[in-house]
Amino acid sequence: MKNIAILCSGGDVSGMNPALKHFVEYSHRKNLTPYFVYNGFEGLIDNKIQKASYSDVSGIINRGGTKIGSSRSQRFMDKKYRDIAKANLDKLGIDMLVVLGGDGSFRGMDVFYKESGIKFCAIPSTIDNDINGTDYCLGVDSALNIIKTSIDSIRDTASSFKRSFVVETMGRDCGYLALVSALTCGAELCLIPEIEYDFKDYEEDFKKQLFNGRDYFITIVSEGIKDSSQTVSNWFEEKIGIESRVVVLGHIQRGGNPTVYDRLMAYKFINYAIDGLLARQDESVICYTKDGFVYKSIEEVANSPKYLDLELLELLECK
Repeated sequence: MKNIAILCSGGDVSGMNPALKHFVEYSHRKNLTPYFVYNGFEGLIDNKIQKASYSDVSGIINRGGTKIGSSRSQRFMDKKYRDIAKANLDKLGIDMLVVLGGDGSFRGMDVFYKESGIKFCAIPSTIDNDINGTDYCLGVDSALNIIKTSIDSIRDTASSFKRSFVVETMGRDCGYLALVSALTCGAELCLIPEIEYDFKDYEEDFKKQLFNGRDYFITIVSEGIKDSSQTVSNWFEEKIGIESRVVVLGHIQRGGNPTVYDRLMAYKFINYAIDGLLARQDESVICYTKDGFVYKSIEEVANSPKYLDLELLELLECK
C-alpha cells in the first residue's frame, strides 16, 4: 500500500473538515494509507505527521475550520527547512501530498516538488475566490451564506432606525464576495477593487431616492477598495444626509457550519486530487470551471491575476 498525506495551509475555510473526512475514506477505497500533517507546512518541518483513521474524522463534517490546523510558514521558504520536511516524509514513505490552500501555498509546493520529487495535487481553498484558473474555491459558498445571514439581520435594524449601513467583506484585492453578496442581498451600492468609482456619481440619485421614500441604504464594500469603510460611511452622512454605521464582518466569514454545496465540492475535489495523483498528475491544481473539473499547472494558476466573471460585473452595472 502506498502512503498519502494531506495538509491545510493559509487561511482556514468551512469545507476543509468535510474534505479531511472524505480524504480518509477515499484513500482507503483506493488502497492508500492516509496521513494527516498537522499545522500545515510547519507540521511538515516539525514532523507532526500521523496516520489517520476513521475515528479521527468522526463527527467533523459539520464543523468549520480544520481539525488538523493550518499555518502560514516563513520557515518553509528556507531550503534547509524544506530538506527537513522531505526527510520527515521519507521516513514515513510518503511521496504524495494533497494540499488545501491558496496560491502562495501552491507556489511553495511547486518549489518543494522541484527540489524533492514529492508529488502533490492542490485544492483551491480560500473564501476570497481569488485564485486564477478556477471559478470556485472550497469555502466560498459557506462564506457567502454567512454574509447573507449577516446582511439580512443588518437590514432589520437599518430599516427600523432609517440608517445607512456600510458592510465590509473580506477578499483582499478581489471583490467576489462583495459583488455576489450585493447582487443576492439587494444592496443599493457595491464598491469593489475591480471597478473605479466616484462618490459624486451617486449623490444626486441617492438624494432623489431619499426624497422619494427610501429610508435606508445597504452598501457592501470589499476590504481592498481605495477608501476605508468609515470614509464611505462619512460620505453618506455628510453628502447624502442619512445617519450611517459601519459593520466589518471580519473573520466570522471563515467559520461556521459548512453548507451542503461546500460539503459536496469537498468530496469532489478530494476524489479528483487523489485520482489525479494516482494517474501521474504529479504537480497540479484541481480547478473547477464551466467545463467541469480540470487539472492545471502551477504557472497557470499561481502566476496570473484573477479576473471576475464579466457576467457578474454586468449584473452589477445593471443595478
